[in-house]
Amino acid sequence: MASEKVETVVAGNYLEMEREDEDSKSARSKLSKFFWHGGSVYDAWFSCASNQVAQVLLTLPYSFSQLGMLSGILFQLFYGLMGSWTAYLISILYVEYRTRKEREKVDFRNHVIQWFEVLDGLLGKHWRNIGLFFNCTFLLFGSVIQLIACASNIYLINDNLDKRTWTYIFGACCATTVFIPSFHNYRIWSFLGLIMTTYTAWYLTIASLLHGQVEGVKHSGPTKLVLYFTGATNILYTFGGHAVTVEIMHAMWKPQKFKLIYLLATLYVLTLTLPSAAAVYWAFGDMLLTHSNALSLLPRTRFRDTAVILMLIHQFITFGFACTPLYFVWEKFLGVHETKSLFKRALARLPVVIPIWFLAIIFPFFGPINSTVGSLLVSFTVYIIPAMAHMVTFASAPARENAVERPPSIVGGWVGTYSMNVFVVVWVLVVGFGLGGWASMLNFIQQINTFGLFAKCYQCPPHKA
Repeated sequence: MASEKVETVVAGNYLEMEREDEDSKSARSKLSKFFWHGGSVYDAWFSCASNQVAQVLLTLPYSFSQLGMLSGILFQLFYGLMGSWTAYLISILYVEYRTRKEREKVDFRNHVIQWFEVLDGLLGKHWRNIGLFFNCTFLLFGSVIQLIACASNIYLINDNLDKRTWTYIFGACCATTVFIPSFHNYRIWSFLGLIMTTYTAWYLTIASLLHGQVEGVKHSGPTKLVLYFTGATNILYTFGGHAVTVEIMHAMWKPQKFKLIYLLATLYVLTLTLPSAAAVYWAFGDMLLTHSNALSLLPRTRFRDTAVILMLIHQFITFGFACTPLYFVWEKFLGVHETKSLFKRALARLPVVIPIWFLAIIFPFFGPINSTVGSLLVSFTVYIIPAMAHMVTFASAPARENAVERPPSIVGGWVGTYSMNVFVVVWVLVVGFGLGGWASMLNFIQQINTFGLFAKCYQCPPHKA
């Protein structure tokens, strides 16, 4: 009986919102709803799948050169499943938090729930502060990585300007994301973004196979532990894109339907990442160790230029995905989050872009920075904290008895869930954060020593006069 009541409470506001949307019959509002207002299961799937790969698609062959073919494939499958599991845990905790609050008659109509608020409501302020620190820092550097990727890609089709100058230009372009109100408004962008990554992945695969293996190709990996664990943490980062899971769920009309969305998105993403990374590594082998952007090794054709342009647009979209939760946090800090003035919110958001811009210019290391962020930030934000939060939230018998969403029998109920959570925490703490952090930091420091901070043109070939 209690579970039926919970279901009604969770779904109630969303059903009202749907009816309100349906009341508007004008052609303009119908068009706006079609392109702009996304809250369905399909919108959530497109958002998850589109947001998951982005520029990492171009660095996975680099990871394969560090790991070797077999380890590269196995780590993708392993972290894909692990990432789907912790995204499921986050969705369970969100529904639990939202249900409890809506029983208390809290209205979230003009308020976007975020991960740190879920932790605060379920576990208290210390968990909130830890979640806020890791989530915001990860999203900050996630946005930085998109700017670095923009400069790295555009340089492949226009090297008249160095990568640092391109970073200045794209920083200004990406600042326009302050005008996108929330994840409700990414419907058309998520759809287009997935088409862009799909094209690029299959271009990499087909172009590499047609190109064939370069003369004297070598597949030495793995050769060093530092490189091995650096590559592994880049893949950890690849399937750790659900730092925005709560915001995507909140944009859904019925967030309790999110459960399997991330897994289905991951399965689709694997059809893009496995063939492309394997094909590029097969064709170029150890050359990838000094070419972290896979597109840089393929000959320039109109198909490659198309892939570069599509990835540039996609990185703009992904910048918005990573930065929007930061905008929300900043709005809440300033007290303007619930205002209906889009211009006022956009103006308040602008200062968030400045440190992102600056950091992208200081650390322009396309590829190595992914592994560093993966080991030091993604490991906690996406894997360790959700698994521990789930265990602590449902530690008591009454909490398990009154849980809104109970673990399915297919995973072994509560015992199976706790066992999987403990495994996730221990594995990621030791392999992801420990060994991965050691390896990626050594690699990152090596890049600084080789190229220097504020590098004008990272991994650029000598400019032809």
